[in-house]
Amino acid sequence: MITSTRNEKVAAALRLKKRALRERERQFLVEGAQAVGEALTHPNGLTRLYHTDPAHPLVERARSAGAELVHVSDDVMGKLTSTVTPQGLVGVSPFVDVGLGSVAFSSGCVALLSSVRDPGNAGTVLRSADAAGADAVVFSSDSVDVYNPKAVRASAGSLFHLPIVRDVETPDAVAQLREGGRRIFAMDASGDADLFALDLADPAVFVFGNEAWGLPREVSKLADATVRVPIVGRAESLNLAAAASVCLFEWTRQQREGRRAVLETVIAAAAHDIRSPLTAMKGFGHALVNRWDEMPEEQRALMLAGIVYDTDRLNSIVRQLVDAARLAAGSLDLFPERIEVGRIVGQVAEALGRDPDHPQILWEGGDLQAFVDPERLRLVLEAFIEALVWWTNEGPLRVEGAVRDGRLVLEISRRGTTLSQEDAERLFLARAPGTGSGSKIGLFVAHGVAMAQGGTTSVRVGDDLTFVLDVPAESLDRSG
Repeated sequence: MITSTRNEKVAAALRLKKRALRERERQFLVEGAQAVGEALTHPNGLTRLYHTDPAHPLVERARSAGAELVHVSDDVMGKLTSTVTPQGLVGVSPFVDVGLGSVAFSSGCVALLSSVRDPGNAGTVLRSADAAGADAVVFSSDSVDVYNPKAVRASAGSLFHLPIVRDVETPDAVAQLREGGRRIFAMDASGDADLFALDLADPAVFVFGNEAWGLPREVSKLADATVRVPIVGRAESLNLAAAASVCLFEWTRQQREGRRAVLETVIAAAAHDIRSPLTAMKGFGHALVNRWDEMPEEQRALMLAGIVYDTDRLNSIVRQLVDAARLAAGSLDLFPERIEVGRIVGQVAEALGRDPDHPQILWEGGDLQAFVDPERLRLVLEAFIEALVWWTNEGPLRVEGAVRDGRLVLEISRRGTTLSQEDAERLFLARAPGTGSGSKIGLFVAHGVAMAQGGTTSVRVGDDLTFVLDVPAESLDRSG
């Protein structure tokens, strides 16, 4: 056990309380069981753990993770920590921040701290952003150091859960975030827009200013709107961290309500789409029951094939509806396996080919193999093909595929469309019954399924109408 603060290992940790020395070593202190436990789940982990109890469960976890263990006395631990009642654990972690350009943004929100100086506020905003499901927290170059011990402690381990960007100029951060399609909201106690009346359906950036003087005018001018948190009572204003938490969770609330509204639209659209095959099956069944003996064999076979085709159609709509519900609930599970992509395309073509009027489907991807969820691939293929049947009118449908850099790229195209690029892109939105021709949910669900796998769907309008699926997929060695 080490009992002196003059010990070199203890002195090395004490130096990390100063920002200049943290920057030189590119390491920072992590205090307490909660933060240490979260640090051990991060890829960077801990390089060293100071502790007062060798029997503590986190000590063994740190040992298994390869961290150096340093047993110290209670007095030494008191010097290492910044709290009145130390918990007996202080870790040393490498910096975890990333560059803004390397953040893998989704459709979430971002908290941008501009000239925020209080470490407690900064850490609390980090914790709220983590809890609200934000994409990232960005610290401007003139904000408090995110690795300040008080900021780290206030984050309660959330520092290790989401991307942290630091040392960027606020105008540069706003410009880069806007390029990604985000709306910029400058938070101001006297802002023009009411937060609770704001439409937060699109990806958003909340810009929070200094605790004392807020955002300077030149920063507010960069935003799409200045926004206030409405105050009903007699309080003059909210603390920065409290205001940030309200904004972040209002965004989360609107996302949840928006998903519910979309799901209601999807259910109504699916109910509408189900009527047609049900009506056809009822008609076929009635005719077969009442006129079986009068019908020639060819007509009976045609009607039975029609029932099978409409059963497949119903099954497809139900699968789309189930996946739409899972996407809305955030509970879509994927079951990838090794497949021959051409075989899946062939199965879809065979099922749709039961309709004698269905255009031919041609696979032009050779013996392509990949590691993907076959049912979700089939769902996307069916949605793309259905859209092409609705919105094109010349020749066969051509399906091309390749695996490039670990991603499966499928393109399905057909000639003869009158859609503009803008109209084609709108097809990916859920549409209510009575809002035009075509399936109302297929492409919407296909897009959601692709995003759930870390992929994308897109469409191009040229001589052909072309739908594109791009999803992660392990390429397979054809020789083995």
